[in-house]
Amino acid sequence: MLPRVKRLRFRLLLLSLLVACGSRTGLLFEDDPSPVPFDAGPDVGRPDASLDALPSLDVTPKPDVVLLDCPDASDTRIYVVTSQNELFSFYPPTLAFKFVGKLVCAGSGSATPFSMAVDRKGIAHVVYTDGRLYRVSTATAACAVTPYTSGGRPGFLTFGMGFSAETDGTDRLYVASNPQTGNSNGLGSIDLAAYALRFVAPFTPPIPRAELTGTGDGRLFAYWPISGGSFIAEVNKVNGRVVAADRLPTGDTNDAFAFAFWGGSFWVFHSGGGPTDVTRFDPGPKTATTVTTMPSTIVGAGVSTCAPQ
Repeated sequence: MLPRVKRLRFRLLLLSLLVACGSRTGLLFEDDPSPVPFDAGPDVGRPDASLDALPSLDVTPKPDVVLLDCPDASDTRIYVVTSQNELFSFYPPTLAFKFVGKLVCAGSGSATPFSMAVDRKGIAHVVYTDGRLYRVSTATAACAVTPYTSGGRPGFLTFGMGFSAETDGTDRLYVASNPQTGNSNGLGSIDLAAYALRFVAPFTPPIPRAELTGTGDGRLFAYWPISGGSFIAEVNKVNGRVVAADRLPTGDTNDAFAFAFWGGSFWVFHSGGGPTDVTRFDPGPKTATTVTTMPSTIVGAGVSTCAPQ
């Protein structure tokens, strides 16, 4: 039998361990409003475990979708922007990058591109690290500053972004907030007539900083890296709820990243700070294949909703 003092110490140690475990687990349930580190330990209730329990992605084109003002879809390119202020086009069937031009945006100073989206008329919107939002020509790389303001909404100085088709056949620009730390503050959209931010909803379950891409049949997808991998998820544009998700084996937490949907596949661009690997993710067979590499660091990608579905 243990001496009384040792028994007391053992009981205190056991009690402290139980309290610590209980507190940590209690913070990780989906409905808890407290922010949760995305790379927390292997607890069952952490956000990526919640995502693993969701249905997997189904990108089968929705029937009877009407796309207005669309050129030949097979000629549509993905456009990417680098941290070196370079604009390229990328053609998935040939895996070819073509240099468009260098971005020289008035007032950008030492700021660099952070994210990009492209509408069906070939106009890109590029947000810089200082929060300025520019309109950029995908033909010449010429740019002009917009009057965008976050209106003081926390976490929307910089953001991931992507266009998605609406029920009236037009596009809307959706954005995912990018706070300095912790999970994203939620989903928003930008009215391109007034360049005003409209907050939609928090993401449920919470997700970290993410990039967005949309489709011609009205869907919206988010991509974000985690420790030793990444996720692609479909997001409800009305309430911010994550409705389906697939885990990818590529990517890592501190990567620069971007992605786009073209021809039934997701094209993911991720970099540890140097060259960028391009991964094709096919949601049918759930295969992720690194198909090429380019020497610059890609930080944004955009594609028209007229692209092949």
